[in-house]
Amino acid sequence: MMEIRTPKTHKAKRVLEKRAPKLVENGKKTLILHGTKTSATLSSVLMELYRLKKGGAIKYSRRNENIRPFESGGETSLEFFSQKTDCSIFAYGSHTKKRPDNLVLGRMYDHHVYDLIEVGIDNFKSLLSFSYDKKIAPHEGSKPFICFTGEGFENVPELKQLKEVLTDLFRGEVVDNLNLTGLDRAYICSAISPTKVFLTHCAIKLKKSGSIVPRIELVEVGPSMDLVIRRNRLPNEGLRKEAMKSSKDKPKKKVKNVDQDDVLGKRGRIFIPEQEVGKTPLPDKSKGVKRERREGKLKKKSKEEGSASKKHKESE
Repeated sequence: MMEIRTPKTHKAKRVLEKRAPKLVENGKKTLILHGTKTSATLSSVLMELYRLKKGGAIKYSRRNENIRPFESGGETSLEFFSQKTDCSIFAYGSHTKKRPDNLVLGRMYDHHVYDLIEVGIDNFKSLLSFSYDKKIAPHEGSKPFICFTGEGFENVPELKQLKEVLTDLFRGEVVDNLNLTGLDRAYICSAISPTKVFLTHCAIKLKKSGSIVPRIELVEVGPSMDLVIRRNRLPNEGLRKEAMKSSKDKPKKKVKNVDQDDVLGKRGRIFIPEQEVGKTPLPDKSKGVKRERREGKLKKKSKEEGSASKKHKESE
């Protein structure tokens, strides 16, 4: 049986709580590993991926001889590194005579291999080989546009899987709202053939268009490469169904201006609009006015009768 270890410190407890399943998951981190042998081209590719994913990637430079993603038992070390670093995506590079410049991209579910796709790297150009104005260079951690062009991404199963893996690899943390001024990069993926995809990284340059919406220009900043699909492995149906499950307990929508107090219970705040006293109509007081007039007439009549009686007495 597997030994269940309970955290002994508050820091360890916070780490476990951070890694626990959530209704809204955190952004997926990428694990970058080297195989037994890697070429100069493949080492540059892994370093470029790390730079593009800086802040959301962990890179190990040591050689790993025990990792064989497509072989049974060869994924134990890979799952160990995934659990250790809490990474959901991995990029594993190796170089052999049979498969030169080989890059394996894959996703993890519950720190177990979910699916795999193996590609070969051709026509690689590093970002150092591109000349452009450094003022338009993308900022670290910015959200990208991801564009997939070609019918193969909808018809060919291997390209559909590659599209899903590349989307999870580059999109970063999922958010509801975006500031358009912060979108300064784009990944362009073009399906050249059923087994070949051209991938390039571009900076977004905004120019005046004479309207509110600016004109967008793409400036290639690198890296760029051709991805040639070699092998792939889809998840089995049971694992796919388990990974696609969603919780029925949705987060409650917050009600504005309503608080919950332990003593007073549910409390609400009411905002009264500003009152314009000068324009407020006065109530109808016609009955009161009539009564006042009637009382005034009676007082006046009594005064007149009193003065008339005094004059009559004086005349006598």
